[in-house]
Formats: sequence, C-alpha cells, structure tokens
Amino acid sequence: MNAFNNYEVWFVTGAQLLYGGDAVKQVDSHSNDIVAGLNQSGNLPVKVIYKGTANSSKEVESIFKAANSEDKCIGVITWMHTFSPAKMWIHGLTLLRKPLLHLHTQFNKEIPWNTMDMDFMNLNQSAHGDREYGFINARMRRPRKLVVGYWKEEKTQGHIAVWMRVAAAWADSQEMLIVRFGDQMNNVAVTDGDKVEAEMRLGYHVDEYPIADLCAVMAKVTDDEINTLVKEYEKEYDFADNAKNGGKDRKAVIEAAREEIAIRRFLEAKGAKAFTTNFDELSGFDQLPGLASQRLMAEGYGFGAEGDWKTAALVRTTWVMCQGLPGGSSFLEDYTLNFDGESTAILESHMLEVCPLIAAGKPRMEVHPLGIGGKNDPARLVFTTKTGAGIAATIVDMGNRFRMIANAVDCIKPKPLPKLPVASALWIPRPNFEIGAGGWILSGGTHHSSFAFNLTMEYYEDFAEIAGIELIEIDENSTTNDIKKELRFNDVYYLLNKALK
Repeated sequence: MNAFNNYEVWFVTGAQLLYGGDAVKQVDSHSNDIVAGLNQSGNLPVKVIYKGTANSSKEVESIFKAANSEDKCIGVITWMHTFSPAKMWIHGLTLLRKPLLHLHTQFNKEIPWNTMDMDFMNLNQSAHGDREYGFINARMRRPRKLVVGYWKEEKTQGHIAVWMRVAAAWADSQEMLIVRFGDQMNNVAVTDGDKVEAEMRLGYHVDEYPIADLCAVMAKVTDDEINTLVKEYEKEYDFADNAKNGGKDRKAVIEAAREEIAIRRFLEAKGAKAFTTNFDELSGFDQLPGLASQRLMAEGYGFGAEGDWKTAALVRTTWVMCQGLPGGSSFLEDYTLNFDGESTAILESHMLEVCPLIAAGKPRMEVHPLGIGGKNDPARLVFTTKTGAGIAATIVDMGNRFRMIANAVDCIKPKPLPKLPVASALWIPRPNFEIGAGGWILSGGTHHSSFAFNLTMEYYEDFAEIAGIELIEIDENSTTNDIKKELRFNDVYYLLNKALK
C-alpha cells in the first residue's frame, strides 16, 4: 500500500478586492501556475489541489470548513499573494482542524527592475502580506509550519515534502487502532501511559484482546495457507539447513507461518494498524511470534514488544512517513554497549522482532532456542542493518504531557555475532555516546524506540508541532547542559500553561 495515494493537500491564496477584479484574476492565474509547478516537480509525495483565492472572512471560513470535512485533505498550504488583512483569517483559523503550512514565497523570482511599476508592486506583495498573515498566526498561537523560499527551488519543495509526509502520518494516526494481545510486562513503567489522553492528543485508540481470541483464529488456519506462505518465505529469504524442508526444525517455520497468518487475519478483521505482544502471555502458541512481527512491520503494521503501545503506534507513524524513501524503519531496543572512546556504540536488537526493511542484505531464516517465554524454539529472520544516518525516537508519558524524544544516530558496521542469532543494528548516538545516551536517559526515554533511516529531525519537529507535544532533540549540536536547561524550562512552561488554562 501507499498511504499517500488517497490523500491531497489544499492550496489557498490570500488576497483582497482592494486592487480590483483584474488583480484577482492575476492572483488566481499565478496560484494555478504554482500549484501545477509543485505537482509537476516530482518532489512532493502528495497531490496539491488549488482551492482558490480567499478575499474575505466568509471565503476563508468556507474553505477551511470544507477542509475539515474532506477526509482526503490532510492539510492546508496558505500563501499571501498580496496584502491580505489578517483579521479576515481569524474565524477560519479558529475552525481549522487540519495541519497548516504557511508558504512565504512569491510568484516571480526576481524584481523586474526596468519595468516594475505601482501596479506590479501592489499585486506582488508577498513580502508584505505574509508578515500580516504571520502576525495573526502568532497572535492566535496557531500551530503551523513556515516554509520560506522560492517555490520552484528544490530546497523549498523539500521542506513542503517533509511536512506532507508528516501530515499524512498524522492523518493516519487519527484512525489508529492498536491491538494489545494481553497486557504489558509486569512492573514496567516507561511502556505504560494514559490511553485516554493519548486518544485525545494523538488519536491512538488502544484495545486489549486476550491471547485466547487470537488462538481461536489460529485454529482455523489451513495447511494450504501455511504451505503457500512458507513457499513465499523460501523465495524471499535464505534458509539455514535446520529450517529447510526436511530439516530438524522445519516444524518451527511451519508454526511461525501459522501464527503470522492468524495475527494478520485478526488485525485485518479489527481494522488495526498496530499491535503489541507479550512473552508472558503465550498460552496456546507454539513459539514467540517473532517472525510474524518482523514481516508485519515490513507491511506497515506498527509493533511494540511487552505491550508497548506507544512505540507500536510510533513505528506505524514512522513507516508512513518513510514510504518511498530508501532505508526503511523498525522497532528496536537498546541491548548492550561497546565502549570504544569516541566510537562507543549501542547494540540495538530485540529477542526476535526487528523489521527486515532495514536489513543490509538478504535475511536468513533460522531456528534457535530462546531462553524466555517458555515455548518451543522460534523461527526468526537474522541479519545486520544497513549503515548510515537515522533517527531513533520514542514517546513517553510525563504525567502532565506527552514528550517525544528524538536522537540522531549513525549506524555502523558491526563485528560478526556467530552466537547471537538475532537481527541487530550498531549505532553511535550523536553527538557522541556520552551526550546522546545521557540526554536520552535524562529525558526519560524508553529502552524501546522507533528507528528510521533517511528521516531528519525536521520530520519529528513537524510531527510534534502538529500534535502539540513536547519535543527533545538530541543531535550533533547538543550538549548535556543545554539538554538539562531545556528540560527545566519545559517543565516550567507546561506547568504555567496548565495553570493559565
């Protein structure tokens, strides 16, 4: 699937009738040209739809009400071609529930020095109009993204594209059902949270289902269905000898396929986009469903281990943002450390559940014992990840708000792990292990994360802005002292903000 195909972004131009009907026609013509140029650039993942020039408060209100009601519309781009009196935008902006992007640009790239007259200057007033419009957004404390630059330039289009991907992920999250098979791991704090507030703030709806319900679905999976899926495995992956047809552990592959079919069928029936499992709740299962989790993540389902529904949701959101980009995304967990001075790194893995989208090569189907869960030896895909830059992110519940923590990391090539048969990544947090890992811990970050290659911090900034949640960024410019200060300042801000309400 491609989540972008069913979405559109509306483009609304600001003007007024002061300069006459001919000016309005030129504004409309220029706006159509900009929208056509953006769509033809090949740099934007979502189609832009021109919704006309707004010349009055009633017109703004009408367009924004329509945007709210149109499911395909995931956000609105606004641009002030001329001077558009900002008070006419107040009521519409108050009503708008979709993400907003303010594009500060102008139709012409350069000033026509030898021919510019008063008519041209009155018409092309983006330098004037965008400041008036910018004020009312600031005065109303309206969350929005501001993109500044010439509309034909790739850099400008790149910022719009990031926002589009995030807006699509946000729209997707507003209808996100997360299925939890069982509860979370006993006594673990960071993976829990306020599910009511999460649905109000982030759109996540979390339902718990006993593992017995899933087992009932699994009991109806046929041998033919299993055989068809196992053949698919054999086309996509290399196989260890013990997992091949006739191998001593072939049954584990067959049972893993049964579990995968059942979980997918259950999620499809519920309309769920993410799920969690818990190795404490496996009654009726042959093995921990690690292979199923790996493959379902590759299809776009969010996953969280040990009942971690917030990470499951963020894994889904990250997958949506990543569509069409190289690299991939996955659920990961901090496992163990390799101290090596400035190259000190963290081994990322999990018992089994790492998405093959981030694999450096062809994954290998293997079956090995697992000293947790008390079940039979599980099948799993074993691989190491690609190298390169990425972002690890998490969302935690701080009691009075949700906090997103995002850390830029560099995945490096690991040494062989012949006795650790799991998928894994090795990364160095930016700016280094001491500040990166330390900042994550100071911020209350989880041991689980949603990881993605080829996303930048801009994606997480846009998501936090749209969601209205706190964001702690840890990157090459971070210092421990700055992180501590930001955490203290944010505590004051959110306490005062709550008191003022």
